[in-house]
Amino acid sequence: MLTIRPISDLRNHFTEVEQEVSGKNKPVIFTTNGRASMVTMSFDKFSKLSHLDYIERALDEADIYANSHAENLTHDDVFSKINAKING
Repeated sequence: MLTIRPISDLRNHFTEVEQEVSGKNKPVIFTTNGRASMVTMSFDKFSKLSHLDYIERALDEADIYANSHAENLTHDDVFSKINAKING
């Protein structure tokens, strides 16, 4: 379940918020005037999300490359070429 708190809790209940974010490894959504304004999460969770973003961008680049080059290889073709380079 999502944890939603007013932004004032960040100042007034920092230790409690930090325990929830770090100890329970749950992101906390903060609101300002009843609207979501920011999310706080542990560094570990942020690192994992950043890594996923990197993978998604790399796959997008691969799609762009594949669309701009006519050569399409099968799975067997790719692994045959890799094995040939590894084995000489």
